[in-house]
Amino acid sequence: MRKLPSTFVDKIWGVDRLPAPFPHPSQNRIGEVWFAPPDELDELLVKYIFTSERLSVQAHPDDRQAQGMGLGSKGKSECWVILDAEPGATIAVGFRDEITPEEMRASALAGTIVDKLVWHEIRAGDVFYIPAGTVHAIGGGVSLIEIQQNSDITFRLFDYGRPRDLHLDQAVEVATTGPYPEQLRTRMGNDAGLLVDGPHFRLHYWRAQGSVPLPKLGQAPSLLIPFSGEVSFEGETLGAGDCALASAIHDKSVSGDGLLLIAQARY
Repeated sequence: MRKLPSTFVDKIWGVDRLPAPFPHPSQNRIGEVWFAPPDELDELLVKYIFTSERLSVQAHPDDRQAQGMGLGSKGKSECWVILDAEPGATIAVGFRDEITPEEMRASALAGTIVDKLVWHEIRAGDVFYIPAGTVHAIGGGVSLIEIQQNSDITFRLFDYGRPRDLHLDQAVEVATTGPYPEQLRTRMGNDAGLLVDGPHFRLHYWRAQGSVPLPKLGQAPSLLIPFSGEVSFEGETLGAGDCALASAIHDKSVSGDGLLLIAQARY
C-alpha cells in the first residue's frame, strides 16, 4: 500500500481556510484537493471539495459522447460522499420536471435554471451517485469527497455571473432532461455496505473497530479513503485527508477505529 500525493487547487468558490487536517498552503481560496491517480488504477480520480459559494450548474458527457466530441475516451460519472455541511446546505441534482433542451438553454441564459433543479438538503454521510449527463451543482458550506472517472470534462450551463466561459451547446447536448433517480441517493449506515455499483466503478464503505478482515472484493487494486477516524493497513496508518492505493485487499485486515471508503474500477 502507498499513500497518493495530493495537489491543492485554487477555486473562486473555495474556502479561505481548509479544515483540519489539511494545511492551507496559500493566501488564495482553496476549493479542491486532488490525489494523483496511480498507474495501477488510473481510471479513477479522488478529490476533496470545499465550498463557500455555489458552484456552477454543469453536466459531463459519458464515454460515447466524449469520444464523439473528440475529447478523449472517457466521460465523467462521479459520486459525492458528504463529509460536512453547514445548516441548510444543499446540493442540486436533476430537474424538478422533465424539460426540453430548448427550455434548458433558455433558462440557463435567464438564470432561472437554478429554480428548475431539485436542491437536496444534506448532512454528513449522505452519498449521491451522479451519472454522466446529470445536471448538478454543489451549494456553499459543503465539504465532500468525490470519486469519479479520471476525466475533467465539464460543461457549464450557468455560473452566477462569474467571468468564466459557459458551454451551453455542449451541456444541452449531453444533459439528462428529467428528475434524478432517487435510488441513486443513499447513506452510510453503521457497519458496511455498497454505496455505488455503476458501470465504471464501485464504492463500498467498511467500519474498522479493533482488527477486522476487509470485505472479499477480489484481487483488483483499490483506493482506500478514510471518511473518519484512523485505520492501519499493512503497517501504514491512514487518517482523514489521506488516500492510498492497495494493490489487493483480499484476505487482508485493517485495524483501528474508523470508517473507510473503498473504491474499485470496473474492468
